[in-house]
Amino acid sequence: MEISDNLLAGPPPTLLPDTPEARDMTEKGFKAADVAARFPAYSAAWATLADDYFAAGHAVTSYAFARTGYHRGLDQLRRAGWKGHGPIPWEHEPNRGFLRCLNALARAAQAIGEKDEAERCLQFLRESSPTAAAELTSS
Repeated sequence: MEISDNLLAGPPPTLLPDTPEARDMTEKGFKAADVAARFPAYSAAWATLADDYFAAGHAVTSYAFARTGYHRGLDQLRRAGWKGHGPIPWEHEPNRGFLRCLNALARAAQAIGEKDEAERCLQFLRESSPTAAAELTSS
């Protein structure tokens, strides 16, 4: 029995679809809350809310926003064929909202004392995209 080279390489990268309308609203300076309200599946808006609230000292609110964006992103990943593991490249712009939410969830979990969840999220981030982990955890 021959084993395919693809099987040895692991699952292919998952590339989320773009959401041009939500991205355009963001680029035009609309508030993240307005973008999330209009496009609730757009993880980048939730990531921005999580980042903003964490920076303002509201770790619990940041955690809630990050968790929302994380779960919306998981739904999209599954629809895109993701089976619970494999690369989610940072280099693909539409993946960044989910990866940012994953990082924000780890950061907020750490801040509220959920150390195990924080470590699980960081491990998931590192396994999904080493580039995202380096980019997002370096600051």
